[in-house]
Amino acid sequence: KTDYLLLKEISARFSSNNQREESIDAQIRAITEYADKNGYVIVESYIDEAFSAKSDSRPAFKKMIDDCEDGKFSTILVHKLDRFARNRYHSAIYKHKLKENNINLISVLEQFTDSPESKLLEALLEALSEFYSENLAREVRKGLKENGYKGIHTGGMTPLGYSLDENQRLVINP
Repeated sequence: KTDYLLLKEISARFSSNNQREESIDAQIRAITEYADKNGYVIVESYIDEAFSAKSDSRPAFKKMIDDCEDGKFSTILVHKLDRFARNRYHSAIYKHKLKENNINLISVLEQFTDSPESKLLEALLEALSEFYSENLAREVRKGLKENGYKGIHTGGMTPLGYSLDENQRLVINP
């Protein structure tokens, strides 16, 4: 137990409506366990549900960044760096802003140090996260387009004037 109080923030998110709330729960559990093991006190949580980290237009994320200037906390805990940002530009900008305000960013699953090797690994992981996100979006678009060519329904409401057959294909409903 420490005789000083180091304040921590939780930043958690899930990126689509297809993910479930358990994703956030698992992130918070891992962050809370890390904080407990390392003598940190969590003072506030910033949680964005169904927002992609490709964008910085996330309400809780923006509030967290704004709050960093008010000295409300000294460290932000994230489950993984890709929960903070999946855009290398945003990652660099916001990490710089945190550094200017003497705020640490800690990934509880990815342990980094100030060594050159660790900085390289962190940069590679950020690039891989950005690639993963962009590549996944491209593959999803390709699949949706192919389903369209085949007349297969991709989900949501069936378009007016159509029904679905037993193979999930759109058929005209007279």
